[in-house]
Amino acid sequence: MQAPQAGRHFSFATGPDVELTADYVVVGSGAGGAAAAITLARAGRSVVLCEAGPWRDPEDYPHTMYGTMRDMFNNWGSLVATGDSIIPVVQARLVGGTPVINSAIVVRTPADVLEDWRVRHGLGGVFNEDTIGRAQDRIEQELQIQPSEAEILGPSSERMLQALERLGLEGHPTMRNVANCQGVMQCLQGCRNRAKQTSNVLWIRELLQLGGTVLSCAEVERVAIERGRASGIRGHFRHPEERNRGAGFRVQATRGVFIAASATGSAPLLQRSGVRLPYLGQGWRAHPGAGVLGVYDEHINMHRGPSQAAASIHYRADIGIKLESLSLPLELIAARVGGAGPQLMHKLAQYRKTAMWVAAVRCDAVGSIKRTLWGSTALHFVPSKKDLWRLREGLKIVSKLHFEVGATKVWPGVYGMPAEITPDTLDLFDQAPLDNKAYTWVLSHLFGGCSLGADPATSVVAPDLHLRGVRNLHVVDASAIPTTLGVNPQHTIMAMAMVAAERLVNEERP
Repeated sequence: MQAPQAGRHFSFATGPDVELTADYVVVGSGAGGAAAAITLARAGRSVVLCEAGPWRDPEDYPHTMYGTMRDMFNNWGSLVATGDSIIPVVQARLVGGTPVINSAIVVRTPADVLEDWRVRHGLGGVFNEDTIGRAQDRIEQELQIQPSEAEILGPSSERMLQALERLGLEGHPTMRNVANCQGVMQCLQGCRNRAKQTSNVLWIRELLQLGGTVLSCAEVERVAIERGRASGIRGHFRHPEERNRGAGFRVQATRGVFIAASATGSAPLLQRSGVRLPYLGQGWRAHPGAGVLGVYDEHINMHRGPSQAAASIHYRADIGIKLESLSLPLELIAARVGGAGPQLMHKLAQYRKTAMWVAAVRCDAVGSIKRTLWGSTALHFVPSKKDLWRLREGLKIVSKLHFEVGATKVWPGVYGMPAEITPDTLDLFDQAPLDNKAYTWVLSHLFGGCSLGADPATSVVAPDLHLRGVRNLHVVDASAIPTTLGVNPQHTIMAMAMVAAERLVNEERP
Protein backbone atom coordinates (compact mmCIF):
# COMPACT_ATOMS: atom_id res chain seq x y z
CA MET A 1 0.00 0.00 0.00
CA GLN A 2 1.11 3.58 -0.62
CA ALA A 3 0.07 6.59 1.41
CA PRO A 4 -1.91 9.23 -0.53
CA GLN A 5 0.16 12.19 -1.63
CA ALA A 6 -0.95 15.76 -0.96
CA GLY A 7 -3.67 17.01 -3.22
CA ARG A 8 -4.08 13.89 -5.36
CA HIS A 9 -7.13 13.36 -7.54
CA PHE A 10 -7.71 10.01 -9.22
CA SER A 11 -10.39 9.67 -11.86
CA PHE A 12 -11.36 7.05 -14.42
CA ALA A 13 -8.41 4.97 -15.55
CA THR A 14 -7.64 1.53 -16.86
CA GLY A 15 -4.65 -0.58 -15.99
CA PRO A 16 -3.33 -1.62 -12.60
CA ASP A 17 -5.44 -1.24 -9.47
CA VAL A 18 -5.04 1.89 -7.35
CA GLU A 19 -4.14 0.99 -3.77
CA LEU A 20 -4.15 3.61 -1.02
CA THR A 21 -4.14 3.81 2.73
CA ALA A 22 -5.35 6.59 5.03
CA ASP A 23 -6.70 7.20 8.49
CA TYR A 24 -10.23 7.48 7.13
CA VAL A 25 -12.06 6.80 3.90
CA VAL A 26 -15.32 8.64 3.19
CA VAL A 27 -17.77 7.25 0.64
CA GLY A 28 -19.81 10.01 -1.00
CA SER A 29 -19.06 13.70 -1.50
CA GLY A 30 -22.47 15.30 -0.94
CA ALA A 31 -23.58 17.28 2.10
CA GLY A 32 -22.70 14.60 4.64
CA GLY A 33 -19.58 13.15 3.04
CA ALA A 34 -17.93 16.47 2.29
CA ALA A 35 -18.70 17.84 5.77
CA ALA A 36 -17.26 14.74 7.45
CA ALA A 37 -14.18 14.68 5.18
CA ILE A 38 -13.22 18.31 5.75
CA THR A 39 -13.77 17.96 9.51
CA LEU A 40 -11.45 14.95 9.66
CA ALA A 41 -8.82 16.65 7.48
CA ARG A 42 -8.86 19.82 9.58
CA ALA A 43 -8.22 17.63 12.62
CA GLY A 44 -5.01 16.44 10.98
CA ARG A 45 -6.24 13.06 9.78
CA SER A 46 -5.42 11.68 6.34
CA VAL A 47 -8.58 11.25 4.27
CA VAL A 48 -9.53 9.55 1.01
CA LEU A 49 -12.88 10.72 -0.39
CA CYS A 50 -14.59 8.41 -2.92
CA GLU A 51 -17.31 9.68 -5.27
CA ALA A 52 -19.13 7.56 -7.87
CA GLY A 53 -19.73 10.56 -10.15
CA PRO A 54 -17.32 12.71 -12.13
CA TRP A 55 -15.52 15.91 -11.16
CA ARG A 56 -17.06 18.91 -12.93
CA ASP A 57 -15.96 22.50 -12.48
CA PRO A 58 -18.70 25.17 -12.60
CA GLU A 59 -17.53 26.55 -15.94
CA ASP A 60 -18.10 23.07 -17.40
CA TYR A 61 -21.68 22.70 -16.17
CA PRO A 62 -24.13 22.31 -19.08
CA HIS A 63 -26.18 25.29 -20.23
CA THR A 64 -29.39 23.25 -20.62
CA MET A 65 -31.47 21.08 -18.34
CA TYR A 66 -31.11 18.26 -20.84
CA GLY A 67 -27.34 18.47 -20.49
CA THR A 68 -27.60 18.58 -16.72
CA MET A 69 -29.66 15.41 -16.60
CA ARG A 70 -27.19 13.73 -18.92
CA ASP A 71 -24.01 14.84 -17.16
CA MET A 72 -24.94 15.51 -13.53
CA PHE A 73 -28.06 13.54 -12.59
CA ASN A 74 -27.88 9.96 -11.34
CA ASN A 75 -28.59 7.84 -14.44
CA TRP A 76 -30.60 10.62 -16.12
CA GLY A 77 -32.86 10.79 -13.05
CA SER A 78 -34.24 7.33 -13.80
CA LEU A 79 -34.46 6.11 -10.20
CA VAL A 80 -38.08 5.87 -9.07
CA ALA A 81 -40.01 4.72 -6.03
CA THR A 82 -42.63 2.10 -6.74
CA GLY A 83 -45.66 0.97 -4.81
CA ASP A 84 -49.13 1.81 -6.06
CA SER A 85 -47.57 4.35 -8.44
CA ILE A 86 -44.21 5.46 -9.84
CA ILE A 87 -42.65 8.55 -8.23
CA PRO A 88 -39.38 10.01 -9.61
CA VAL A 89 -36.44 10.57 -7.28
CA VAL A 90 -34.20 13.60 -7.83
CA GLN A 91 -30.50 13.01 -7.14
CA ALA A 92 -27.18 14.07 -8.59
CA ARG A 93 -24.13 11.97 -9.41
CA LEU A 94 -20.97 14.08 -9.34
CA VAL A 95 -18.37 15.43 -6.96
CA GLY A 96 -20.34 17.62 -4.55
CA GLY A 97 -23.47 15.49 -4.77
CA THR A 98 -27.06 16.67 -4.98
CA PRO A 99 -26.34 20.12 -3.45
CA VAL A 100 -24.73 21.02 -6.79
CA ILE A 101 -28.15 20.76 -8.50
CA ASN A 102 -30.50 21.84 -5.72
CA SER A 103 -31.82 25.33 -5.00
CA ALA A 104 -29.19 26.08 -2.33
CA ILE A 105 -31.81 26.18 0.45
CA VAL A 106 -30.25 25.80 3.90
CA VAL A 107 -32.58 25.65 6.92
CA ARG A 108 -31.55 25.12 10.55
CA THR A 109 -32.75 21.98 12.28
CA PRO A 110 -36.07 22.73 14.05
CA ALA A 111 -35.93 22.47 17.84
CA ASP A 112 -38.94 20.15 17.94
CA VAL A 113 -37.08 17.66 15.73
CA LEU A 114 -34.08 17.58 18.06
CA GLU A 115 -36.39 17.13 21.04
CA ASP A 116 -38.11 14.23 19.27
CA TRP A 117 -34.73 12.64 18.60
CA ARG A 118 -33.87 12.97 22.28
CA VAL A 119 -37.13 11.53 23.59
CA ARG A 120 -37.94 8.82 21.06
CA HIS A 121 -34.55 7.92 19.61
CA GLY A 122 -32.08 8.45 22.45
CA LEU A 123 -29.87 10.88 20.51
CA GLY A 124 -29.87 13.84 22.89
CA GLY A 125 -26.38 13.11 24.13
CA VAL A 126 -24.92 13.52 20.63
CA PHE A 127 -27.27 15.64 18.53
CA ASN A 128 -28.79 18.39 20.65
CA GLU A 129 -29.45 22.10 20.20
CA ASP A 130 -26.01 23.00 21.52
CA THR A 131 -23.90 20.69 19.35
CA ILE A 132 -26.02 21.03 16.21
CA GLY A 133 -26.38 24.78 16.76
CA ARG A 134 -22.64 25.35 17.04
CA ALA A 135 -21.98 23.29 13.93
CA GLN A 136 -24.65 25.17 12.00
CA ASP A 137 -23.26 28.52 13.13
CA ARG A 138 -19.92 27.52 11.63
CA ILE A 139 -21.49 26.17 8.44
CA GLU A 140 -23.47 29.38 7.94
CA GLN A 141 -20.32 31.45 8.18
CA GLU A 142 -18.24 29.24 5.89
CA LEU A 143 -20.91 28.81 3.21
CA GLN A 144 -22.11 32.44 3.41
CA ILE A 145 -25.68 31.38 4.17
CA GLN A 146 -28.05 34.36 4.00
CA PRO A 147 -31.63 35.28 3.10
CA SER A 148 -32.33 35.69 -0.60
CA GLU A 149 -31.72 39.35 -1.37
CA ALA A 150 -34.66 41.48 -2.49
CA GLU A 151 -32.76 42.58 -5.59
CA ILE A 152 -32.57 39.03 -6.99
CA LEU A 153 -35.81 37.45 -5.70
CA GLY A 154 -37.44 37.47 -9.11
CA PRO A 155 -41.09 38.22 -9.92
CA SER A 156 -42.40 34.73 -9.05
CA SER A 157 -40.97 34.70 -5.52
CA GLU A 158 -41.92 38.34 -4.98
CA ARG A 159 -45.53 37.55 -5.80
CA MET A 160 -45.59 34.56 -3.52
CA LEU A 161 -44.37 36.64 -0.58
CA GLN A 162 -46.99 39.28 -1.38
CA ALA A 163 -49.73 36.64 -1.45
CA LEU A 164 -48.64 35.15 1.87
CA GLU A 165 -48.62 38.57 3.49
CA ARG A 166 -52.07 39.44 2.17
CA LEU A 167 -53.53 36.24 3.60
CA GLY A 168 -51.77 36.69 6.93
CA LEU A 169 -49.56 33.64 6.51
CA GLU A 170 -45.91 33.29 7.49
CA GLY A 171 -43.58 33.84 4.58
CA HIS A 172 -39.89 34.53 4.18
CA PRO A 173 -37.09 34.76 1.62
CA THR A 174 -35.27 31.45 1.68
CA MET A 175 -31.90 31.07 3.40
CA ARG A 176 -29.37 30.03 0.77
CA ASN A 177 -25.65 29.21 0.60
CA VAL A 178 -24.75 31.77 -2.04
CA ALA A 179 -22.38 34.65 -2.62
CA ASN A 180 -23.11 37.33 -5.21
CA CYS A 181 -26.09 35.49 -6.65
CA GLN A 182 -27.09 37.01 -9.98
CA GLY A 183 -30.61 35.57 -10.05
CA VAL A 184 -30.31 33.82 -13.41
CA MET A 185 -32.11 30.59 -12.42
CA GLN A 186 -29.18 28.24 -12.89
CA CYS A 187 -29.56 26.55 -9.49
CA LEU A 188 -30.96 23.27 -10.81
CA GLN A 189 -28.30 23.06 -13.51
CA GLY A 190 -25.35 23.83 -11.25
CA CYS A 191 -24.38 27.47 -10.87
CA ARG A 192 -21.94 28.37 -13.65
CA ASN A 193 -21.35 31.73 -11.94
CA ARG A 194 -19.87 30.01 -8.85
CA ALA A 195 -22.36 31.83 -6.65
CA LYS A 196 -23.62 28.65 -5.02
CA GLN A 197 -21.22 27.77 -2.22
CA THR A 198 -21.20 24.00 -2.58
CA SER A 199 -18.66 21.52 -1.28
CA ASN A 200 -17.09 20.93 -4.69
CA VAL A 201 -16.30 24.65 -4.84
CA LEU A 202 -15.08 24.99 -1.23
CA TRP A 203 -14.58 22.03 1.11
CA ILE A 204 -13.33 19.44 -1.38
CA ARG A 205 -10.75 21.86 -2.73
CA GLU A 206 -9.67 22.60 0.82
CA LEU A 207 -9.46 18.87 1.45
CA LEU A 208 -6.96 18.58 -1.39
CA GLN A 209 -4.97 21.52 -0.04
CA LEU A 210 -4.78 19.77 3.33
CA GLY A 211 -3.30 16.66 1.69
CA GLY A 212 -6.44 14.66 1.17
CA THR A 213 -7.12 12.42 -1.81
CA VAL A 214 -10.23 12.43 -4.01
CA LEU A 215 -11.35 9.54 -6.18
CA SER A 216 -14.01 10.48 -8.75
CA CYS A 217 -15.88 8.15 -11.15
CA ALA A 218 -15.16 5.66 -8.36
CA GLU A 219 -17.99 3.27 -7.52
CA VAL A 220 -17.48 1.68 -4.12
CA GLU A 221 -18.71 -1.90 -4.27
CA ARG A 222 -18.02 -3.19 -0.79
CA VAL A 223 -16.88 -2.16 2.65
CA ALA A 224 -14.22 -4.52 3.93
CA ILE A 225 -15.27 -5.86 7.34
CA GLU A 226 -12.83 -8.08 9.22
CA ARG A 227 -13.56 -9.59 12.63
CA GLY A 228 -16.28 -7.08 13.36
CA ARG A 229 -14.32 -3.99 12.27
CA ALA A 230 -14.41 -1.96 9.06
CA SER A 231 -10.94 -1.88 7.51
CA GLY A 232 -11.50 -0.14 4.19
CA ILE A 233 -13.37 -0.22 0.88
CA ARG A 234 -12.95 -1.53 -2.63
CA GLY A 235 -14.51 -0.83 -5.99
CA HIS A 236 -13.88 0.04 -9.63
CA PHE A 237 -13.65 3.22 -11.63
CA ARG A 238 -16.44 3.64 -14.15
CA HIS A 239 -16.41 5.89 -17.21
CA PRO A 240 -18.99 8.70 -16.76
CA GLU A 241 -20.28 8.46 -20.34
CA GLU A 242 -19.69 4.96 -21.71
CA ARG A 243 -20.20 3.44 -18.23
CA ASN A 244 -17.55 0.80 -18.90
CA ARG A 245 -15.59 -0.45 -15.93
CA GLY A 246 -12.00 0.62 -15.47
CA ALA A 247 -9.27 -0.17 -12.99
CA GLY A 248 -10.03 -1.36 -9.51
CA PHE A 249 -9.23 0.58 -6.37
CA ARG A 250 -8.77 -0.37 -2.75
CA VAL A 251 -8.41 1.94 0.22
CA GLN A 252 -7.26 0.68 3.59
CA ALA A 253 -8.63 2.80 6.44
CA THR A 254 -6.65 2.50 9.65
CA ARG A 255 -9.10 4.46 11.80
CA GLY A 256 -12.51 4.21 10.18
CA VAL A 257 -14.92 4.21 7.26
CA PHE A 258 -17.58 6.89 6.84
CA ILE A 259 -20.54 6.04 4.61
CA ALA A 260 -22.33 8.98 2.98
CA ALA A 261 -23.58 7.44 -0.25
CA SER A 262 -27.05 9.06 0.16
CA ALA A 263 -30.43 7.83 1.33
CA THR A 264 -30.65 5.73 -1.83
CA GLY A 265 -27.08 4.45 -1.80
CA SER A 266 -25.86 3.84 1.73
CA ALA A 267 -28.18 1.00 2.74
CA PRO A 268 -27.65 -0.94 -0.53
CA LEU A 269 -23.86 -0.53 -0.14
CA LEU A 270 -23.98 -1.98 3.36
CA GLN A 271 -26.21 -4.81 2.13
CA ARG A 272 -23.66 -5.60 -0.61
CA SER A 273 -20.98 -5.61 2.09
CA GLY A 274 -22.68 -8.40 4.00
CA VAL A 275 -24.25 -6.33 6.78
CA ARG A 276 -27.37 -8.04 8.08
CA LEU A 277 -29.36 -5.92 10.49
CA PRO A 278 -33.16 -6.11 10.89
CA TYR A 279 -33.76 -2.41 10.21
CA LEU A 280 -31.20 -1.92 7.43
CA GLY A 281 -33.08 -0.53 4.43
CA GLN A 282 -36.18 0.18 6.51
CA GLY A 283 -37.47 3.49 7.89
CA TRP A 284 -37.11 5.21 4.51
CA ARG A 285 -38.88 8.59 4.44
CA ALA A 286 -39.25 11.65 2.23
CA HIS A 287 -40.87 15.03 1.61
CA PRO A 288 -42.57 14.45 -1.76
CA GLY A 289 -43.95 17.54 -3.40
CA ALA A 290 -46.04 18.77 -6.29
CA GLY A 291 -46.77 22.16 -7.76
CA VAL A 292 -49.39 24.15 -9.58
CA LEU A 293 -48.86 26.76 -12.23
CA GLY A 294 -50.61 30.10 -11.91
CA VAL A 295 -51.30 31.89 -15.20
CA TYR A 296 -51.29 35.70 -15.21
CA ASP A 297 -52.23 38.38 -17.73
CA GLU A 298 -48.77 39.93 -17.56
CA HIS A 299 -45.30 38.46 -17.89
CA ILE A 300 -43.92 36.83 -14.74
CA ASN A 301 -40.69 35.59 -16.32
CA MET A 302 -39.79 32.64 -14.12
CA HIS A 303 -36.30 32.67 -15.63
CA ARG A 304 -35.50 35.75 -13.52
CA GLY A 305 -34.38 35.08 -9.96
CA PRO A 306 -33.14 31.93 -8.19
CA SER A 307 -34.95 28.64 -8.75
CA GLN A 308 -36.40 28.98 -5.25
CA ALA A 309 -36.36 32.13 -3.17
CA ALA A 310 -39.63 32.27 -1.19
CA ALA A 311 -41.12 29.86 1.33
CA SER A 312 -43.63 29.44 4.12
CA ILE A 313 -43.62 27.07 7.11
CA HIS A 314 -47.01 28.36 8.29
CA TYR A 315 -48.57 24.90 7.93
CA ARG A 316 -45.54 22.83 8.94
CA ALA A 317 -46.87 21.86 12.37
CA ASP A 318 -50.62 21.44 11.79
CA ILE A 319 -51.10 20.16 8.24
CA GLY A 320 -47.52 19.06 7.68
CA ILE A 321 -46.60 20.94 4.52
CA LYS A 322 -44.06 23.51 3.43
CA LEU A 323 -44.90 25.99 0.65
CA GLU A 324 -42.20 27.16 -1.75
CA SER A 325 -41.74 28.98 -5.01
CA LEU A 326 -40.14 26.83 -7.69
CA SER A 327 -39.12 28.26 -11.04
CA LEU A 328 -38.45 25.61 -13.67
CA PRO A 329 -36.83 25.85 -17.10
CA LEU A 330 -39.04 25.31 -20.12
CA GLU A 331 -37.76 21.75 -20.62
CA LEU A 332 -39.21 20.69 -17.26
CA ILE A 333 -42.37 22.77 -17.51
CA ALA A 334 -43.21 20.88 -20.71
CA ALA A 335 -43.46 17.69 -18.66
CA ARG A 336 -45.66 19.30 -15.99
CA VAL A 337 -48.40 21.20 -17.79
CA GLY A 338 -50.16 18.22 -19.39
CA GLY A 339 -51.72 17.83 -22.79
CA ALA A 340 -50.25 17.07 -26.21
CA GLY A 341 -50.08 18.54 -29.68
CA PRO A 342 -51.68 21.98 -30.18
CA GLN A 343 -53.01 21.97 -26.59
CA LEU A 344 -49.49 21.52 -25.18
CA MET A 345 -48.03 24.13 -27.54
CA HIS A 346 -50.72 26.63 -26.49
CA LYS A 347 -49.77 26.16 -22.85
CA LEU A 348 -46.06 26.41 -23.47
CA ALA A 349 -46.62 29.64 -25.40
CA GLN A 350 -47.82 31.10 -22.07
CA TYR A 351 -44.65 30.09 -20.21
CA ARG A 352 -43.53 33.65 -19.53
CA LYS A 353 -46.89 34.42 -17.91
CA THR A 354 -46.75 31.51 -15.46
CA ALA A 355 -45.38 31.00 -11.97
CA MET A 356 -45.00 27.63 -10.24
CA TRP A 357 -45.43 27.28 -6.49
CA VAL A 358 -45.28 23.95 -4.69
CA ALA A 359 -46.36 22.11 -1.57
CA ALA A 360 -43.86 19.68 -0.01
CA VAL A 361 -45.44 17.10 2.29
CA ARG A 362 -44.00 15.87 5.57
CA CYS A 363 -45.23 12.34 4.96
CA ASP A 364 -46.31 9.81 7.55
CA ALA A 365 -45.53 7.05 5.06
CA VAL A 366 -42.49 4.89 5.71
CA GLY A 367 -40.89 2.98 2.85
CA SER A 368 -37.92 0.71 2.29
CA ILE A 369 -34.88 0.41 0.07
CA LYS A 370 -32.83 -2.63 -0.86
CA ARG A 371 -30.36 -4.05 -3.33
CA THR A 372 -31.96 -6.48 -5.77
CA LEU A 373 -30.50 -9.77 -6.95
CA TRP A 374 -29.54 -8.01 -10.19
CA GLY A 375 -27.56 -5.33 -8.37
CA SER A 376 -30.02 -2.48 -8.90
CA THR A 377 -31.80 -0.46 -6.23
CA ALA A 378 -35.44 -1.17 -5.37
CA LEU A 379 -37.21 1.67 -3.58
CA HIS A 380 -40.71 1.14 -2.20
CA PHE A 381 -42.76 4.11 -0.99
CA VAL A 382 -46.54 4.53 -0.81
CA PRO A 383 -47.93 7.82 0.57
CA SER A 384 -50.82 7.32 2.98
CA LYS A 385 -54.33 8.71 2.54
CA LYS A 386 -53.44 11.35 5.13
CA ASP A 387 -50.36 12.28 3.09
CA LEU A 388 -52.51 12.59 -0.04
CA TRP A 389 -54.95 14.79 1.86
CA ARG A 390 -52.00 16.97 2.95
CA LEU A 391 -50.86 17.33 -0.64
CA ARG A 392 -54.36 18.15 -1.87
CA GLU A 393 -54.76 20.80 0.83
CA GLY A 394 -51.36 22.23 0.01
CA LEU A 395 -52.16 22.54 -3.70
CA LYS A 396 -55.45 24.24 -2.87
CA ILE A 397 -53.65 26.74 -0.61
CA VAL A 398 -51.03 27.42 -3.25
CA SER A 399 -53.76 27.97 -5.86
CA LYS A 400 -55.50 30.40 -3.51
CA LEU A 401 -52.22 32.30 -3.16
CA HIS A 402 -51.98 32.59 -6.94
CA PHE A 403 -55.49 34.01 -7.21
CA GLU A 404 -54.80 36.44 -4.37
CA VAL A 405 -52.16 38.22 -6.46
CA GLY A 406 -53.86 38.25 -9.82
CA ALA A 407 -53.66 34.84 -11.48
CA THR A 408 -56.57 34.41 -13.87
CA LYS A 409 -56.40 30.62 -13.82
CA VAL A 410 -54.41 27.75 -12.37
CA TRP A 411 -53.25 24.52 -13.98
CA PRO A 412 -53.55 22.02 -11.10
CA GLY A 413 -52.04 19.01 -12.88
CA VAL A 414 -54.28 16.60 -10.96
CA TYR A 415 -55.98 13.68 -12.70
CA GLY A 416 -59.72 13.88 -12.11
CA MET A 417 -59.78 17.68 -12.01
CA PRO A 418 -60.26 20.10 -14.92
CA ALA A 419 -57.07 21.03 -16.76
CA GLU A 420 -57.53 24.57 -15.47
CA ILE A 421 -59.52 26.19 -12.69
CA THR A 422 -60.52 29.76 -11.96
CA PRO A 423 -61.08 31.59 -8.65
CA ASP A 424 -64.75 30.59 -8.57
CA THR A 425 -63.93 26.87 -9.02
CA LEU A 426 -61.17 26.65 -6.39
CA ASP A 427 -63.32 24.34 -4.25
CA LEU A 428 -63.02 21.63 -6.88
CA PHE A 429 -59.85 20.65 -5.04
CA ASP A 430 -62.07 19.30 -2.26
CA GLN A 431 -63.37 16.62 -4.62
CA ALA A 432 -59.97 15.74 -6.12
CA PRO A 433 -59.19 12.03 -5.73
CA LEU A 434 -57.07 10.87 -2.80
CA ASP A 435 -55.25 8.52 -5.13
CA ASN A 436 -51.47 8.52 -5.40
CA LYS A 437 -51.64 7.97 -9.15
CA ALA A 438 -53.62 11.20 -9.65
CA TYR A 439 -50.75 13.51 -8.69
CA THR A 440 -47.54 14.45 -10.46
CA TRP A 441 -45.20 14.63 -7.53
CA VAL A 442 -41.49 14.11 -7.09
CA LEU A 443 -39.52 12.62 -4.20
CA SER A 444 -36.94 14.91 -2.68
CA HIS A 445 -35.62 15.47 0.84
CA LEU A 446 -34.86 11.79 1.40
CA PHE A 447 -34.21 10.19 4.80
CA GLY A 448 -33.55 6.81 6.36
CA GLY A 449 -32.46 3.33 5.50
CA CYS A 450 -29.59 3.44 8.03
CA SER A 451 -31.39 5.19 10.88
CA LEU A 452 -29.69 6.35 14.05
CA GLY A 453 -31.26 5.40 17.36
CA ALA A 454 -31.05 3.66 20.72
CA ASP A 455 -33.45 0.82 19.91
CA PRO A 456 -31.84 -2.01 17.89
CA ALA A 457 -35.26 -2.93 16.48
CA THR A 458 -35.65 0.46 14.77
CA SER A 459 -32.09 1.63 14.10
CA VAL A 460 -28.93 0.67 12.24
CA VAL A 461 -26.46 3.10 13.79
CA ALA A 462 -26.24 3.28 17.58
CA PRO A 463 -25.93 6.51 19.60
CA ASP A 464 -22.18 5.84 19.88
CA LEU A 465 -22.14 6.54 16.09
CA HIS A 466 -20.92 3.04 15.12
CA LEU A 467 -22.91 0.71 12.89
CA ARG A 468 -24.44 -1.90 15.15
CA GLY A 469 -22.09 -4.88 15.44
CA VAL A 470 -19.30 -3.26 13.41
CA ARG A 471 -16.64 -1.00 14.89
CA ASN A 472 -15.05 1.84 12.90
CA LEU A 473 -18.02 2.00 10.50
CA HIS A 474 -20.16 5.14 10.57
CA VAL A 475 -23.03 6.57 8.50
CA VAL A 476 -23.13 10.37 8.16
CA ASP A 477 -25.67 11.24 5.48
CA ALA A 478 -29.43 11.58 5.15
CA SER A 479 -29.86 7.83 5.43
CA ALA A 480 -28.98 8.11 9.15
CA ILE A 481 -31.69 10.70 9.90
CA PRO A 482 -34.43 8.82 11.80
CA THR A 483 -37.39 11.10 11.02
CA THR A 484 -38.59 13.67 8.56
CA LEU A 485 -37.87 17.32 9.39
CA GLY A 486 -40.58 19.36 7.71
CA VAL A 487 -37.85 21.60 6.25
CA ASN A 488 -35.02 21.19 3.74
CA PRO A 489 -32.46 18.75 5.22
CA GLN A 490 -29.13 19.98 3.80
CA HIS A 491 -28.16 21.99 6.90
CA THR A 492 -29.07 19.12 9.23
CA ILE A 493 -27.06 16.60 7.21
CA MET A 494 -23.93 18.76 7.19
CA ALA A 495 -24.18 19.54 10.90
CA MET A 496 -24.76 15.90 11.90
CA ALA A 497 -21.76 14.80 9.82
CA MET A 498 -19.52 17.46 11.37
CA VAL A 499 -20.64 16.63 14.92
CA ALA A 500 -20.14 12.90 14.33
CA ALA A 501 -16.67 13.36 12.82
CA GLU A 502 -15.54 15.71 15.60
CA ARG A 503 -16.80 13.39 18.31
CA LEU A 504 -15.14 10.31 16.84
CA VAL A 505 -11.82 12.11 16.41
CA ASN A 506 -11.96 13.29 20.00
CA GLU A 507 -12.66 9.75 21.19
CA GLU A 508 -9.76 8.17 19.25
CA ARG A 509 -7.31 6.14 21.26
CA PRO A 510 -3.73 7.44 21.20
